[in-house]
Amino acid sequence: MVYREGFKLKSNHKAITFHNVTTQTKEIVERSAIQNGIVVVYSHHTTCSVITEEASFDVSMTGLKYLQQDLVDVFEKIIPTQQREGMYLHPGSKALKWAEDHDEDARECHNTDSHLRSSIIGRSVTIVMVDGKMDLGQYGHIHFIDFNQTRGQERTVQVMIIGE
Repeated sequence: MVYREGFKLKSNHKAITFHNVTTQTKEIVERSAIQNGIVVVYSHHTTCSVITEEASFDVSMTGLKYLQQDLVDVFEKIIPTQQREGMYLHPGSKALKWAEDHDEDARECHNTDSHLRSSIIGRSVTIVMVDGKMDLGQYGHIHFIDFNQTRGQERTVQVMIIGE
């Protein structure tokens, strides 16, 4: 049996956004009536990722939990946020022309860092499901991350459950 459902989120402008989607995913698992199998939580957005992460109770001054802030800080060291033109090869002249032809702001095309970060982490996570419950461990949570800092956007989280 296969069951698929999605839901929408709103990401922040000018900040990497972490959404805890554990509760929504659990509700979808319940509605599926599937007892044993796998749950795939994924994004088709190329600047977003889905991860499982331990609950981190402390919060930094940015409003992110410590593990989230640590991830942002590590990525800032290895893939700095794109601050100006020419910092990365992308976007090139063809991409900028395409954006102009489609009434997109050229600044919004300068999000190479978000594409690279998403490609490293990946855009999905697979969780084993036993007896109608996801096996996330004692402290596991599912987070949808929007790395794009050029604008706030509505995003879609997709959940597919395969099993019996």
